[in-house]
Amino acid sequence: MSESRLTYALKSGALHLPQTGLIAVFRPRSGADLSALPRERVEIVQGNRADHDFWARQGYRTEVSAPEDFAAAIVMLPRAKAEARALVAEASSHGGSVIVDGQKTDGIDSILREIRKRAEVSPPVSKAHGKIFQFQAGPGQFADWSLPPVTRLENGWVTAPGMFSADGPDPASVALARALPAKLPGRVADIGAGWGYLAFHVLERREVTECVLVEVEHAALEAARQNLHGGRARFLWADAVTWTDSEPFDHIVMNPPFHTTRAADPALGAAFINAAARNLAPHGTLWLVANRHLPYEAPLEAAFGELREIEGTSGFKIYAARRPRGQSAASRRR
Repeated sequence: MSESRLTYALKSGALHLPQTGLIAVFRPRSGADLSALPRERVEIVQGNRADHDFWARQGYRTEVSAPEDFAAAIVMLPRAKAEARALVAEASSHGGSVIVDGQKTDGIDSILREIRKRAEVSPPVSKAHGKIFQFQAGPGQFADWSLPPVTRLENGWVTAPGMFSADGPDPASVALARALPAKLPGRVADIGAGWGYLAFHVLERREVTECVLVEVEHAALEAARQNLHGGRARFLWADAVTWTDSEPFDHIVMNPPFHTTRAADPALGAAFINAAARNLAPHGTLWLVANRHLPYEAPLEAAFGELREIEGTSGFKIYAARRPRGQSAASRRR
């Protein structure tokens, strides 16, 4: 395996770290190469539950929020520009050395140009379709890039920077909310719940006894807590791909994600479908919306014994799937 940009830049002397003090690493993905860092001085800052748990299993100190003080920071650039700026602001908040690492497809060139207007930047190291560079931050130097933990939209919804559909309800979720039956009796789960738009509409139905929001991003789940009120909502910070509830559900609703990078990955949606089959009761129903180009029919037919398409839109297809083939596990929990 070739060295990562971070390892190569540190070993070559292009970048450097202070000899002492805590190193905060913001948003590293699972499997990222941090081998050049002194593990005992590293604290991972990661709100994605799957990535958070990966680093915890590797023995790293891992938190959702940044530590109160640190000697140096490393920002692994996310795809969303607003979130990227906010992370740079947080990493720069105490002053000190800041390293920024990212792919060209995630906007590293744009961030580099903007930071150069405010700070002296080391010569960037280019490797593997990305760049890494370093600068010395002054306290408050990027304060105008900071964002509040949550954002209240004009229509009243609360979201957070960097999350899916942060600017308002996703059209696919709107289509599914309109297509749901008037009654959804029993326990319902919203898998990949985001900031709670679908769950809000589920809870409008009085026959719902409980709606469990399963969401991998901590910030999105915190926003959902502000969008939903009442005792029937339960908020679960978990990776839907591996999650199994203690009791089966009567209904599951989902607008599953289909990428973790900028490239579409239908296998992620298929994993959500399998999670639904695993957590539904034998009589339960999955209500799913997806872009029309996504090939979800095969995984749906593999996971369910009954599948029908209901009224969707020109851009989205909506399915109701019943008789989950993962029902044996659900039956044992009933």
